[in-house]
Amino acid sequence: MAAPSTATGREWSSWRTIVVFGLVSLTADMLYEGMRAIAGPFLGSLGASALVVGVVTGAGEGVALVLRLVTGAWADRAQRHWRLTVVGYAMTAICVPLLALAPFLGAAGLGVAVALILLERVGKAVRSPAKSALLARVARPTGRGRGFGVHKALDQVGAFSGPLLLAGVAAWTGLQWPGLALLAVPGVICLVLLALLRRHAPVLAVPDQELVAAQRAEPTPRGPRALAASLGAGLPRRFHVFSLATALTTAGLTTFGVISYRFVDVGLVPLAAVPLVYALAMVVGAVASLVTGDLFDRWGGRVLLVVPVLVAVVPFLVFGDALAAVLGGIGLWGAAIGVQDSTVKAFVADLVPDTRRATAYGVFAAVQGVGALVGGAVAGALVEDHVPRLVGGIAVVQVVAFVLTLRAQRAVDQQS
Repeated sequence: MAAPSTATGREWSSWRTIVVFGLVSLTADMLYEGMRAIAGPFLGSLGASALVVGVVTGAGEGVALVLRLVTGAWADRAQRHWRLTVVGYAMTAICVPLLALAPFLGAAGLGVAVALILLERVGKAVRSPAKSALLARVARPTGRGRGFGVHKALDQVGAFSGPLLLAGVAAWTGLQWPGLALLAVPGVICLVLLALLRRHAPVLAVPDQELVAAQRAEPTPRGPRALAASLGAGLPRRFHVFSLATALTTAGLTTFGVISYRFVDVGLVPLAAVPLVYALAMVVGAVASLVTGDLFDRWGGRVLLVVPVLVAVVPFLVFGDALAAVLGGIGLWGAAIGVQDSTVKAFVADLVPDTRRATAYGVFAAVQGVGALVGGAVAGALVEDHVPRLVGGIAVVQVVAFVLTLRAQRAVDQQS
């Protein structure tokens, strides 16, 4: 639905709206990626043990994924996509800078820091499905592949600039809390940009009346049916096939923590250079999201067949003994991450009905989370003494992922 132009200014074009939405994600990523980069040492400085750090960070990621099952379905039922998006970003913009106060709160500092970290992750869960559904709507005229690609590219700028900013401040001051306090600046910018979107892109803030009408025509599930609906019941089979394929590619994408642990352990890269290597991966991911987004709008979901291939090649390189090969593998890893978080989401929008898009994004994220959990555990168990088994196992899993992705794409082709 096209909302009327506001009295205070002209309504923005779809491209301008996407770019500003991307800047919102950029500033938010500076906040939470910066926080995540130092969360372990910061909690340790407040008296947390390694066990506490592991439980808190693990619980945070679990909350950020599992809660999307609830928030995605809620966004679709209540048509509150914009409100949930704003609330989620506001939680990140507020909670992360407040962590700077924890060192000054004495014995209560650790508890406050844990609560703020978990609340920030709740904010991520609140906004993510609703934000993706809004982006899929506004990117319809531009091509969803290009729209998600541009958004992700901007997002990636924040993903590497936030950690680098905190690393620089910590090196300069010798303290961690000043960097967290400095993140209040991108937090304020994030909220200002959201206000500008509300003012100049009312299509985001006003529910799509066609979707509202279609939703009212459907019976509202209650009780066990509502629970089943939030878990993905009733979504097309092709969506579940592709979700499984993406879970398998996610499982094969060994986490950067495991990769960096190994290349530091074998002496290929010094510990101080790890953030720079991560930044390299994020830059490659931004470029990959732009390129594959454009190709997606031309060729459709078949462009995503490259993801299992990339994932299968990565471990051959990153677990090698030559620095050039390792850095090349890191680049491919970053490319796969970029495509997973951009073009893949554009394809999801093509697989499900408009009225259940946020629900689908919530289910999709939860399934990906299971894949990440299993893959991370297996990689961690095998990376020190059984690298050939790890590399071979990932390759076999990616063959299955390739076949499932191809089946999902063929289902879309048959429907069209």
